[in-house]
Amino acid sequence: MKQMNTYLPIIGLEIHVELKTASKMFCGCDAHHFRVEPNTHTCPVCLGLPGALPVPNQKAIEWCQLIGLALNCQLAKQSKFDRKNYFYPDLAKGYQISQYDQPLCFKGSYELLDGKKIGITRVHMEEDTGKNVHKTINGKKMTLVDFNRCGVPLVEIVTEPDFRNEQDVDEFLKGLQKIIRFLGVSDADMEKGSMRLEVNLSLAKIHPERAGRVEGSLNHNNKSLNAKINLPNYKVEVKNINSFRYVQKAITYELKRQTEILDKGETPAQETRGYQEDVDKTISQRSKEDAQDYRYFPEPDIPPMEFDDSDFAKLKDQLPELPQAKQKKYQKEYNLDLQTVSYLTDNPALSDYFDNAVVAGSKIIKPSKIANLLKNGKFDWLKVSPQQLINDLTQTLNQKGMDENELEQIIQKVITDNPDVVAKYKAGKIEVLGFFIGQIMRETKGKADASKVKLLLTKLLQSPKL
Repeated sequence: MKQMNTYLPIIGLEIHVELKTASKMFCGCDAHHFRVEPNTHTCPVCLGLPGALPVPNQKAIEWCQLIGLALNCQLAKQSKFDRKNYFYPDLAKGYQISQYDQPLCFKGSYELLDGKKIGITRVHMEEDTGKNVHKTINGKKMTLVDFNRCGVPLVEIVTEPDFRNEQDVDEFLKGLQKIIRFLGVSDADMEKGSMRLEVNLSLAKIHPERAGRVEGSLNHNNKSLNAKINLPNYKVEVKNINSFRYVQKAITYELKRQTEILDKGETPAQETRGYQEDVDKTISQRSKEDAQDYRYFPEPDIPPMEFDDSDFAKLKDQLPELPQAKQKKYQKEYNLDLQTVSYLTDNPALSDYFDNAVVAGSKIIKPSKIANLLKNGKFDWLKVSPQQLINDLTQTLNQKGMDENELEQIIQKVITDNPDVVAKYKAGKIEVLGFFIGQIMRETKGKADASKVKLLLTKLLQSPKL
């Protein structure tokens, strides 16, 4: 009987992030384009008119390098821009200014929660394209082009094919989004198109007897892949996915589709596909291009860039405390669970608020209490300063005093120390409750809530064990 092959997913990612600089990548036009009247933020440079010359945006280049540093990349001392040639209606020049063989950042890594390392191939700078808008006008279907987005600074982050499942992809993408937001270089909002996701996926054949050994070793070291299996001779790219959930769905669909093709003894076509959420499937768009199809050559209108160690030192000084470092600190120093830690680092402003509240409440309010209040959403932290929050919590503590267990222990002690008064209460003299309450409030230094004291006291005095 013939044994079926086992397939190991080989998954890599390409992520495009629009930077929120004030102006575009190579001209002075306003880079804001979301819900702006079409073709109002344009000029001869971003429209590719004859004679217009590009001038690089220094801030965008520095922000690209910051992303590279946050992903543990090496920064290039020499880098340049290249022309990527292809024709599409939303590309006015007939080419895109991008980077090919000398990216700004290269050879980085990202560590997942289970310790697996994801390689970062490169982080490079390019310009965004325009946007095709499909409409029906006077009963006719038309495609219009809005060039407001054309020339907006765009960072491309390319990973090694180190992912083996959609769960690790999801963790990486959410972690990357947090890093970008903590750096303050982009909103990374997928609904607005400022973070776009592409998946490169293929399946490697492994004999069933070797599958467990290979997968086990890959959990510790993805780099051992080439030595243990034959890489597939094809690659499918799924482009322009606009949510983390759809990335997982696209991967699940592609794994099933490619498995069925391979089981027939065929090889999936090397192509570019698009994910359609309405039918939950990927659709073929075109055969996948190779680098030579783009006819890359150095951009003649922009000189090569050179950097030195002092430039890199200034960039490193700009790096904030990143979300992964904060997560580890919150878990180790404050003993917070992973879910709470993840929530606090979803938003850099919320994380800063928590840090400031912890400082303000030092030795008064436990960080775990502050974290739980923020997580449970019992107040609008945007409307209350960290110091005011601590003041309110301190006042509440002074009023309510202590938790119920501590209060019950004090009440029990007062009862035990006054057996004669207990006997009077048992004989029907209810008015002695006032004596007990006075003693208890003195023991708690006025911190206990009197109504709660009365309820607990009555409960204990009526206990059959007394």
